[in-house]
Amino acid sequence: MTSDFLLSLAQAITKGLLTGMVYGLMALGLSVIFGVMRVVNFAHGELMVVGMYLAWAAFEYLQVSPLLSLPAIAVLFFGLGYIMQRGLIQPFIGRPEHQQFLLLLGVALVLVNACLAIVGPDSRGVQLEAQFESYELGPLVFDAVRLHAAVAAVVIAALLWLFFTRTRTGKAIRAAADNHMGALVVGLDVRRLYAVTFGVGAACVGAAGALMITIIPVTPFLAAEYTLLAFVIVIVGGLGSMTGALMGGLLIGVSEAVAGLLVDPSLKSMFSFGLLIAVLLLRPQGLFGPRNSS
Repeated sequence: MTSDFLLSLAQAITKGLLTGMVYGLMALGLSVIFGVMRVVNFAHGELMVVGMYLAWAAFEYLQVSPLLSLPAIAVLFFGLGYIMQRGLIQPFIGRPEHQQFLLLLGVALVLVNACLAIVGPDSRGVQLEAQFESYELGPLVFDAVRLHAAVAAVVIAALLWLFFTRTRTGKAIRAAADNHMGALVVGLDVRRLYAVTFGVGAACVGAAGALMITIIPVTPFLAAEYTLLAFVIVIVGGLGSMTGALMGGLLIGVSEAVAGLLVDPSLKSMFSFGLLIAVLLLRPQGLFGPRNSS
């Protein structure tokens, strides 16, 4: 009985880690946007749901697998994010935070109601051959779709790291994030860099949506849940930290999977918020956030 329980626990942790990588990619977009622009995207979950719907539509009407439509969705979301930042969000940079909140809340309501009007409230999912496949490693069994999604999330996160550390634009974005006035003094086009940053963040959440549709069906009502989940992840990991977003996603994924095993799947949020409360009490800046100098 004990060995069976340990095996079930190990299986749940493995499942949570795989799902957590997709969670981390989703939260990475939110963390990048805040880390550079100091703007909290309250429409993040809604963008995630739109990405899921686009991947579903590509599969339903064009018979294109979500993994194959992912690059096109990421590029589309980059363009959407770039345009949103230049035309809608840029005028609110520097304004009081409550005005930014109301703006992005309005964007969120528009997106979720557009999904309701176009697709309806019914859940939509994809039927992939990989959903019936699995890989074995000793006594552990890995769902093929979760493993594929996790690997894709790791690859995208690695590409994002290379972008910020190896490319001229990525280094300029980091410079603008570290010292806004200094970036202006040396002649950097901070407005364009902000737009690129928002585009990159939107591309991350769009890609995460394309991966998530392979794991669970989508409904418009998931949007608020994903926005809240992204906030929990980045706060646990450290707001503005890329490493924190990924590690936070893994922690939340594991906590949800273990909760489903030990208690009840419907109570998985209780574990996630319990972890959030513990982090806020013990390390308010997040597990990977910078320590306060005070």
